Amino acid sequence: MTRYKVFNAATGVVLAFAAVSTALAADDGFKPIFDGKTLNGWEGDPAIWRVEDGAITGQTTADTNLKKNTFLIWRQGEVDDFELTLEYKIIGGNSGIQYRSFEVPQNGKWAIGGYQADFEAGDTYSGILYGEHYRGILAQRGQKTVIGDDHKPKVVGEIGDGKELGQRIKKEDWNTYRIVARGFRFTHEINGQLMCEVTDEDKAERRRSGLLALQVHVGPPMKVQFRNIRLKRLPMEDTKKIVMVAGKASHGYMSHEHYAGCKLLADLLNAHVKGVYATVYRNGWPQDPTAFDNADAIVMYCDGGQGHMVNPHLKEVDALAKKGVGIACLHYGVEVPKGEPGNYLLDWIGGYFETHWSVNPHWTAEFKQLPEHPITRGVRPFAIYDEWYYHMRFRENMEGVTPILSALAPKETLSRPDGPHSGNPHVRAAVAAGQPQHVAWAAERKDGGRGFGFTGGHFHSEWAHNDFRKLVLNAIVWIAKGEIPQEGIVTPTPSIEDLKKNQDEPVPDNFDFDAIRKDIEKWNRRPAAS
Repeated sequence: MTRYKVFNAATGVVLAFAAVSTALAADDGFKPIFDGKTLNGWEGDPAIWRVEDGAITGQTTADTNLKKNTFLIWRQGEVDDFELTLEYKIIGGNSGIQYRSFEVPQNGKWAIGGYQADFEAGDTYSGILYGEHYRGILAQRGQKTVIGDDHKPKVVGEIGDGKELGQRIKKEDWNTYRIVARGFRFTHEINGQLMCEVTDEDKAERRRSGLLALQVHVGPPMKVQFRNIRLKRLPMEDTKKIVMVAGKASHGYMSHEHYAGCKLLADLLNAHVKGVYATVYRNGWPQDPTAFDNADAIVMYCDGGQGHMVNPHLKEVDALAKKGVGIACLHYGVEVPKGEPGNYLLDWIGGYFETHWSVNPHWTAEFKQLPEHPITRGVRPFAIYDEWYYHMRFRENMEGVTPILSALAPKETLSRPDGPHSGNPHVRAAVAAGQPQHVAWAAERKDGGRGFGFTGGHFHSEWAHNDFRKLVLNAIVWIAKGEIPQEGIVTPTPSIEDLKKNQDEPVPDNFDFDAIRKDIEKWNRRPAAS
């Protein structure tokens, strides 16, 4: 419980009232994002930034030729709904804490724009909400504002007199800054005192997520320090948060494009699905210690087997699953070693690729009938060539598992000799008996969580197949317990240019984009199913 002192401009009386606030000494859910020793996880100009006396330190001198503001950027993740607490000390000049921000490349390598919790050595700007390259001052100290569709703030209330509130700030000494971003409402506190409150109703400009960064401002010599930087993610009210984890570069251009695939799907969800927010972590398991703290679902699209990125994190993910977090694995991400990892996947998603039991051929699977399930809403039967893994190891008696995509595998898919991935007596007997092979499935868990396994996704171009893409988007929203309309998740067909974005590898010489274009036209020749 923190007691705020607030100045009443009408009466000239300082009022005291109680407001609920988590005591900094016992902040449940806060995690450090600065180790107190190094700038690991942060990126900025090494001529400006260093660690000194356990604090991130940014400093300019009379010899520093700083022409534009520069920033130290937290590179371990982005922030959405959160609380951030830190201590700062500033001697000379101006600084700030950027949040839900974006890079401004035309201004240099470490240039940032977006919401800023401002502070300075002077008496005017500490505690305000400033829009760096982003609409200017959005609230002065002591104000409650609402930003409208005209991109301008309107004062709707008063916290207190700005000068009076500024007396709570210590000069050239350590102060505690607390920022809360919940939905589109933001509050700034310094030393336990509310300084401003903003509600952003500017639908065209407001931001639900973005970068976190620390500022050194142009101008006279200055020194700013930050320590005890701690972040707590908050549940995203009225929004299902999906964390997509993309594995490292793998098979080459347009194959196993984990990041490009995750980014494409996440961007489509964010642009076209109300009540859903998807974020993507690149190059394997997140370094962000808060990555999953407010997740409703986790999607893993990565290489698997002994090198599956989840293997060292089984208990961490299991704890999330037991809280009801949905889990999906795409393509090679369905394969983990038999034993403990396999047992976890059986529990989380209902099935997995088990070596010497499952196989991974390339073939054209024909999905002639689809079950009635939220995941299949708006999806029509289709056929597509892919590396469709099949003969998965499922839960005993398929308990809680619903096959979503099933097809008869031709005997040619078992033309290779027996091996850990190529064939075995069990799968040969199943194919000879004409047993349908399930290559996508949904699972429900006793903890109330949901899972999804999908063995396709070898070729990046397949995300431009309207039914293929829709089914996976439906499934991602379903595991997050979001709403799926009867027509399914409707998104535009990605173009060739869309597919080229965010690739891990450079474009090879003479790559045949015409073949992909023809595939897209063939796949989607029927009346639009997007």
